[in-house]
Amino acid sequence: MARVCFTVAYDGRPFAGWQVQPVEPTVQGCLEHALGKLLRRPTTVYGSGRTDAGVHAWGQVFHIIEPLGYHIPEARWPIALNTFLPPTIRILNARRVSDHFHARFSATGKTYHYHLTTSRAPDPFEQGLVWQCLRPIDEDLLAPCTKLFLGEHDFRAFAVARGNEPDPIPDRYFHRTITQASCTKQGRHIVLAFTGNGFLYRMVRLMVGGIFSVATGRITQDQLKQLITDPKDGQKSPYCAPPDGLYLQEVHYDKPYALKDPSRGTD
Repeated sequence: MARVCFTVAYDGRPFAGWQVQPVEPTVQGCLEHALGKLLRRPTTVYGSGRTDAGVHAWGQVFHIIEPLGYHIPEARWPIALNTFLPPTIRILNARRVSDHFHARFSATGKTYHYHLTTSRAPDPFEQGLVWQCLRPIDEDLLAPCTKLFLGEHDFRAFAVARGNEPDPIPDRYFHRTITQASCTKQGRHIVLAFTGNGFLYRMVRLMVGGIFSVATGRITQDQLKQLITDPKDGQKSPYCAPPDGLYLQEVHYDKPYALKDPSRGTD
């Protein structure tokens, strides 16, 4: 049996997040349902991580174990699988990978983009796809606040408990390293981009919320810096940005896990 790795893009609006749920529609659930139809047997989808309800992706990654007797060409996988998927989920590419690859555990980092607009006349066709900020903000503060997150920090002030945290929580449980952070203007959108070795639950939305709080005068830049560099127990970012503008842009892997010769199954 071979492992096949996929890159998938999706509009998160119709879904209650990535992870399978008993009743609500999810991205993982749709993928497993489509794979079941295509392969005519239950197939488990192993994702690089979860996205919340309403959060989008341009570069989510997952892998499956291809059943014995099947050898769908890599170029045919997106066409075949997209046939059984709703138009809000699209397979972008597929490749066979070695048995050492795991979509989640082999990942070395991720890049998230957050789109917002301050336009007084928001585009009605972007509802749910970009955060439409109706409050006046000081846009000159966005870039310097974004840069404050660079480096390794204790991000406990920018995380929400899922309920499955270890007890007791290890000393460095909330530590993450942000390697790239930028704020750029792309047409009508302001895009905040973060690349890091890992992200806690709702971390990006709370980071964006902290930046927004400075830009609207709710807190000072020094107060935001203190939340990043010296968080106190119980302190939290004052605002959690909505899911609308959040996109999982890319999942990063160091090793060349793709098979050089899929017919022979060699690394």
